[in-house]
Amino acid sequence: MSLKLFDSELKVMEVLWREGTLTAGQIAGILKEETGWNRNTTYTVIKKCIEKGAVERTEPKFVCKAAVSKEEIQAYETEELIERMFDGSRQKFFAAFLSENTLTDDELAQLKELIDNME
Repeated sequence: MSLKLFDSELKVMEVLWREGTLTAGQIAGILKEETGWNRNTTYTVIKKCIEKGAVERTEPKFVCKAAVSKEEIQAYETEELIERMFDGSRQKFFAAFLSENTLTDDELAQLKELIDNME
């Protein structure tokens, strides 16, 4: 299974994560409202998600459910980013992230608490 999902595939996954198990037709209806996609576009993207193992399809009625969690995709994407942009160094990643000084005091306190809980 390749967890690398493109933006269009993430749109399908977001619908499934939010709504749960749906038919392909229901997904198409939701994405027509949210993005203006036509039915063929949605079905093509769903099929790509199935090929990658991100979506499970059952019959009858082309029922789809997420085969991976949002957290799994986030973890994969984060590792890819760290590997590609920071030579695999989490320390470099965090240094770059924290150097922007855009975190609120609350966000900083939450990060400190996360780190304390990991120790």
